[in-house]
Formats: sequence, C-alpha cells, structure tokens
Amino acid sequence: MKAAAFEYHRALQTQDALKLATGLAGGAKFIAGSQSLGPMLNLRLSRPSHLIDISDCKELRSVEYRNDIIRVGASITHAEIEDGVYEPLRGHPLQQVAARIAYRSVRNRGTIGGSIAHADPAADWVLASMALNANIEIMSAKAIRVVPMHQFMLAAYTTALADNEIISAIEFPVLSKQARWGYYKFCRKTGEFAEASCAVLFDSHARVARVVVGALDGTPAELPRIAEKVARSGLASLNLTDIIDALATIMPNKDLIDRRLYANAVWRSLELALGPVESI
Repeated sequence: MKAAAFEYHRALQTQDALKLATGLAGGAKFIAGSQSLGPMLNLRLSRPSHLIDISDCKELRSVEYRNDIIRVGASITHAEIEDGVYEPLRGHPLQQVAARIAYRSVRNRGTIGGSIAHADPAADWVLASMALNANIEIMSAKAIRVVPMHQFMLAAYTTALADNEIISAIEFPVLSKQARWGYYKFCRKTGEFAEASCAVLFDSHARVARVVVGALDGTPAELPRIAEKVARSGLASLNLTDIIDALATIMPNKDLIDRRLYANAVWRSLELALGPVESI
C-alpha cells in the first residue's frame, strides 16, 4: 500500500515547524528519519493530512554536556551514536544499543527522538532510556517542558506528547566510572524487533541498581527485587526461579515458556554488566 494523500512541509527552524503544527490544529505529523512513521503511513495506520519535515532543524542535531547530563538532540541518528560521531557518546552504553538497532540502512536514517516518540514497546531506545533514567525534553511553540522517561511513555504507541509538540532532546545522566551496564535482546533474526529484552544498570557511586524488561505489551517494567538482590549479594545469589517468579508479577498473561525466554534475557544482560558466573 501507499500512504494516503497529505501535504508536505519542510521546516528549517524548530519554531517554524511548531507554529505551523499549531495552526493545523492536530492535522499534522512531524517526520525526520521516517523509519518509524514511514511504514505506518504506507500501511495507512496513520493518515495525517499534513507532514512537517524537521530533519533540517539544526537545533535538534547537537550532542553536548550540560552539567551532569548528556543532552542528545532528537534528530541524532542511530548510526551517528553507533559511530561515536559526538565525543560525549564515545564509550557510552548508548553506542552498544545503537549498533544493534535493525540494519545499517535503517540506522543511517532513523533518529533517537523519532523512535522514542513512536513508542513501540519492543524498541531499543524506549528500553534503554528507561533503564538509564533519561528525561525527555519536549518543545511546543510556547514552552519547553521536561518529562521523565518513565512518565513519557504511557502505553504501546502512546506518549505524553500533544499534537503540537515535538521531542527536542533526550537527557541522559552522566554515568560514574563505577557504572556497569548490560543490554540483551532475543530476535528471531538479526535486524528484527526483540521478542524479549532487558537492560540493567548498576552504579554504586550513584547508588543505582536497575533491571528493566522490555518488549512487553506496553511500557518497559522494572524488577526492583532482582536489582536489589544482585546489588546486595552479587549475581551468584540469583537463580532462574527468582527471575521467573519476579517476571510473573509484570507479565501475568504470559506462559512459562515466554517467561523463561524473558528470564534468560534478564540473566544475559546481568552477565554482560557484572561478568559471567556459573550457569543457572
């Protein structure tokens, strides 16, 4: 199928795009890399009467340190993060995440802001941003507001964005040298969305212990008891039954086979962060 008819607008300034969207009263969608919205248009799952292209807005294409955060512009591509084009992201966990998103052709075009705005439950950036405790900077024609990632995604494909707002940046806390990160996902084949995924962050300096499961039916979900147990007693204190029991609380409708798949994603992400131990 092909997209339903729409009018195309190219904006060179973010404020121009936002003012145009406000005047169109909910009849417009913003587009940059087109790797999330494009397929939705072609399947006619989304039928906006206007498309506003913000890919040339320079305000959305910077990466910089701001005090204790790394501010990543919404139009930064997955490939730019993967390649370490911007110094603040070199050696950062975001590089590992970006490198496993879809295929290189998709990473060349797709943007971090577009992926988060799309809010696919299986998307890499949705899970990673939640695990890293990111904040989402949202811009309208009149104001800028900041929303924690755990409050930004409300449900599958549903976010806190209003029709006349865009994500302008994602703010990631700077990690200490003690931070340990792990990210793992199961895919049927390379490049596909995850069947099960998990991201973990342990930072003794910041007193952070977080285990977050993705590729659920809605928003990613934390396993606080697993995180606390590992932080307190180490990975060797954990077994598969502990993880499966914890998963039952966040996926009551999944059968044991599904929970075992997710449990192994959790275990492998923990090993990536903390080092391998004897098999569970």
